[in-house]
Amino acid sequence: MKRAIIVVLDSLGIGELPDAGIYGDIGSNTLGNIAAAMKNQPWFKLENLKSLGLGHIEGVDYIEKTKNPLASMGRLAELSKGKDTTTGHWEIAGIVLDSAFPTYPEGFPDEVINAFEKAIGRKCIGNYPASGTAIIEELGEEHIKTGYPIVYTSADSVFQIAAHEDIIPVEQLYEMCEKARSILSGKHGVGRVIARPFEGQPGSFRRTERRRDFSLKPVRKTVLDYTKEQGLEVRAVGKIEDIFAGQGITHAVHIQGNTEGIDRTIEWIKEDFSGILFTNLVDFDMLYGHRNDAEGYARAIEDFDRRLPEITGAMKDGDILIITADHGCDPTTESTDHSREYVPLLIYGKPVKKGVNLHTRDSFSDIAASIAEYLGVEAQIEGKSFLKGILI
Repeated sequence: MKRAIIVVLDSLGIGELPDAGIYGDIGSNTLGNIAAAMKNQPWFKLENLKSLGLGHIEGVDYIEKTKNPLASMGRLAELSKGKDTTTGHWEIAGIVLDSAFPTYPEGFPDEVINAFEKAIGRKCIGNYPASGTAIIEELGEEHIKTGYPIVYTSADSVFQIAAHEDIIPVEQLYEMCEKARSILSGKHGVGRVIARPFEGQPGSFRRTERRRDFSLKPVRKTVLDYTKEQGLEVRAVGKIEDIFAGQGITHAVHIQGNTEGIDRTIEWIKEDFSGILFTNLVDFDMLYGHRNDAEGYARAIEDFDRRLPEITGAMKDGDILIITADHGCDPTTESTDHSREYVPLLIYGKPVKKGVNLHTRDSFSDIAASIAEYLGVEAQIEGKSFLKGILI
C-alpha cells in the first residue's frame, strides 16, 4: 500500500521569487519576517519542523539547522503566472498556467455587475478591492438595512460576496455564488468566487467559518484525476475539493480551522487505502496573513509544529509526507494580499532518504510528477520528478 500525503500550509512562503517586483512583493518573506518578528519570543521554536530539515532549505538561514535532518528538503519556485490559491494548488497537482487569472484592481466592470444583479434579483454594494474584515465594517450596516450583498475583490483573482447570515441565509449566499460563477467565465473567468458569511452587530462583525469557494474547473487533468482514474483513492481535507471543483476527488471533508484539519488528516492516515491524501490548512492565510497578524501566524505555525509528531506517528510504511505551501502572505508588510514567494518542500517517510537537499526546483508541479511516479500512475502532467534522488 503506497500513499502520498500532501499538507499545504496555506501561504507559508519562504522568500520572494526573482519576479516578485512585477507583483509588488519586493521584501516579502512570510516565514522569514515572522521569524524575525518573533526572535525574542521563547515559545517560537518550530522544533519538529527543524528536525525535518526546515533550516537546511536554501534561503531559510533564519531557522536553525539540525545535525541530522529526518527528511529530504528543498524549495519550489512557482512557474505559473500569479500568486493565488487556485494557481498554486493546480501547479502542485501538475498544471502550469501560461497566463494569470484576471484581476480587477478597479472593481468589476458593469457588464459583470449588471449580469450578477439581474441573476440575483437585487442590487449589490461595494465592488472594489478591500480587506474582507475591513469591508464588512465599512458596508455591513448598509448591507443590513438594504439586504444588498457586499461584492469585493483583492489583488488575487477573486469575486467575493459577503453577507450577514441573518440577512441572507448561507444557503442563499451559496446560490448567489453559483450564479456569479456561471457569469464569470471566458475573459472574466476569475479563479474563485468566494462566499464570505458574517455575523454580529455593527462595530463587532465577525466572519463565520461557513466560507465556501467556487473555483473554475481545472483546465487539464491533474495527478488527482489520473490517480482516481487508475482505481486509487484521492481524499481531500479542507478547501481542496473546492479548489479543484470536485474533479479527481473520491472522498472529501470540509473543516472549520486547522485543528480539525489536522484531526481529520490523522484519522484518514490511520485508515487503509492507497492513493493520495491532500490537505489544506487555511488558517495561516485566512486568519493571520490577510489580517497582518504576525504573532497569530507564528502561533499557528507553532500549533502545527507541535502536532506534527501525531501526523508522522500515524504514517504507515508505504507513506510519504510532503509539506509545502501554495504562495506567500507576509503579515509584516503593508499589503494584506498574497505574495509571490518560494515555498518549502519537506519530504518524509520510511521510503525517503534523510538529509537529501534538493535545493531549488523550477516548479511546484515537481510534486505532482513525483507522486505519479511513486504511485505508479501514468499521467501526462507538468513537472520533473525528484523521486529517484530521495528514495531509499
